[in-house]
Amino acid sequence: MGRPRVHDDALATRLLDRAAHTVSSGGVRALSLRTLAKEARTSTAAVYSLFGGKPGLLAALYEKVFTRLGEAQAGVGVSDDPLEDLVQLGLAYRQVAISDPNGYRIMFGDEVRPADLDSDAADMGARTFDPLLDAVHRAVAAGRFPDSPPPASIATALWGNVHGLVSLELGQFLPPQAGDPAAVFESAVRATIAGWAARGGGSDVAGSPGAA
Repeated sequence: MGRPRVHDDALATRLLDRAAHTVSSGGVRALSLRTLAKEARTSTAAVYSLFGGKPGLLAALYEKVFTRLGEAQAGVGVSDDPLEDLVQLGLAYRQVAISDPNGYRIMFGDEVRPADLDSDAADMGARTFDPLLDAVHRAVAAGRFPDSPPPASIATALWGNVHGLVSLELGQFLPPQAGDPAAVFESAVRATIAGWAARGGGSDVAGSPGAA
């Protein structure tokens, strides 16, 4: 009979959730393993047992939030309309962000950088760009996006548009005159994709806010 697990997944999740809040609000320097353990009603030994120390905890935190983003993107799937796929990837991105603002700030804030993590964790974050890039490649191949600039440049521009809108919403910087943030977001995403489609000679992206 195997030895019973002293520290379970529930404790690991609780520690990661509390760590995410601390890092997103006060930075990595504010993350004390002793304080974290106390808040989670456990011991520093448990933190070390589960994560091996602060670097391991940060890597696990980074991997957790990017795993969630990757799962949301995978849920969009691949259809025969790459432009609509791009819209849906954007909507999935926003949903992940607004449902877990602390996690979003871990992914794209200034406190946890890929260069500070081990290569496995950094690669996991980088791979979440792949579904967006794949959809752009498919749009180019179908003649619906231009073949210049390169697909990676177009994908980066699209991501920048989505990221900026989400950051404004999370920071509560959207002007009240703009109206419903979800409608503003979808309208902007569709308009941006339509602009690239017009440059490529492709048809406009179908639908309107709320139609997808």
